Amino acid sequence: QVQLVESGGGLVQPGGSLRLSCAASGSPFSIYSLGWHRQGPGKQRELVATITSGGSTNYADSVKGRFTISRDNAKNTVYLQMNSLKPEDTAVYYCNKGVTTSTGYRPQYWGQGTQVIVSS
Repeated sequence: QVQLVESGGGLVQPGGSLRLSCAASGSPFSIYSLGWHRQGPGKQRELVATITSGGSTNYADSVKGRFTISRDNAKNTVYLQMNSLKPEDTAVYYCNKGVTTSTGYRPQYWGQGTQVIVSS
């Protein structure tokens, strides 16, 4: 059984930083692509960042230059470093594990989410 458990969310002031972590278990980790989605209040869920098994990354335009996705295959963990946070980054953040094909990233497994609130 695949499990993804996020941590690291919380309340932060605008301009601050947070690092989200997601620990995975239950299936081989290194062969999968990994991603982070988010869903803000009253908004649709959106893809924030992805990283392939080879380490290639992709970001939503809204977070480019501020967020960094990384992975540690030895620890079966994916991270999302979030800097220069803005109130519009407020959302529940979900990590996921999936595959990347010619048509893009397709998540197959999801975590339960962690809340990030950016507010003064």
